[in-house]
Amino acid sequence: MSQTRELRLLLLFRLTRTLAAGLIAVAFPYYVLTTFHYSAFTLGLLYAAATIATAVFAFLCGYLADVWSRKGTLLLAGILLPLGASLAFASGRLPFLFAACILGGFSATGARASGAAGGAAVPVQSAVVADLTNLHNRTFYFSLLIFLGGLAGAGGMLMARALGGRDAFLAAFLISAVGLVFILPMKLANPQNGARPRLKSLKVIGKFSITGAVNGFSQGLIMPFLIPFFVIVYHIPRPQMAVYGFAAEILSSVALLLAPYIERRVGFVKGVAFSRGAGAILLLFLPLTRSLPLALLVYILTPTLRVIAVPAQQTALTAMVHDNETGRAMGMSQVARLSASTGAIVFTGYAFAAEDIAMPFYAYAAVIAFSLALYFRFFGARPELRPD
Repeated sequence: MSQTRELRLLLLFRLTRTLAAGLIAVAFPYYVLTTFHYSAFTLGLLYAAATIATAVFAFLCGYLADVWSRKGTLLLAGILLPLGASLAFASGRLPFLFAACILGGFSATGARASGAAGGAAVPVQSAVVADLTNLHNRTFYFSLLIFLGGLAGAGGMLMARALGGRDAFLAAFLISAVGLVFILPMKLANPQNGARPRLKSLKVIGKFSITGAVNGFSQGLIMPFLIPFFVIVYHIPRPQMAVYGFAAEILSSVALLLAPYIERRVGFVKGVAFSRGAGAILLLFLPLTRSLPLALLVYILTPTLRVIAVPAQQTALTAMVHDNETGRAMGMSQVARLSASTGAIVFTGYAFAAEDIAMPFYAYAAVIAFSLALYFRFFGARPELRPD
């Protein structure tokens, strides 16, 4: 099995999904808020439904990736995004939109995909990367895949300048459906051949799940609502917002190339503390200022500070669990993160609808401070290596 070949096919699959997800990230809030004039609270409920569903699908995909088939699970997870996009294209009525969000994962909190559509596929993708790499080059490959995916996501966001409404979801359906073709020739190992042994890394997975839950709650407070914030407060039109989203995505993608260097120099815990702490401080300015240039600067910097430590986190988790448990470990961490974000999404949707725009930003800073304390508590010492 050629590891380079499989990584290239995985990359092509990932690029199509992030391109589609970038388009959805910009188009969806405008579709809900301006095309059909639903409230911010309704948008929050749609995001919450997507988040809950993505958590369930992510857990199932992580489990199936370990006990059934990496390739088969990747294909099943890959189908969900084009299905969701096709339903959003079919109708703007709420039942269709809820179904689209549930299947497509339009939660803006799932995968690193320019709005995080299709987050259910993240655990199995991460497990595949872990299979095809080693501890010495894994952070590099995680960084590279997220970097190139981010560039594709930025391209999708820029596409939203020209594509809006139903057309955006038709394009997202076609692009993400093409990605399924790249899974078919992949040859991936099936670590357990159907066995279902008890997890041996529950303690490590538990620590990452707790920090993931707190981290997910903070994400749910702000990340799905950054674009709606500019729609509601500054009334920025979709083509203009697409350009700002493109700039933010390009910057965060390029910054991800620094992840291996940061991991070597300071470790993933200090990397998380610096980047997310700085991001929380910056976000406090967003509701306090009425300067559009300053607000846009914060918006453009936020994704970079949020994700730059993600590759090192993924490497740390895969390094501390058994090889045949990576899918379930990633799935359980994803479930904890997304489940916790659901209540935060509903809270912010309600706060925005009640015109209490600032409260979620203040809450975000407080939750980030708590999450960083947990990181130092759980992982401040040198992480234990995965047992043989």
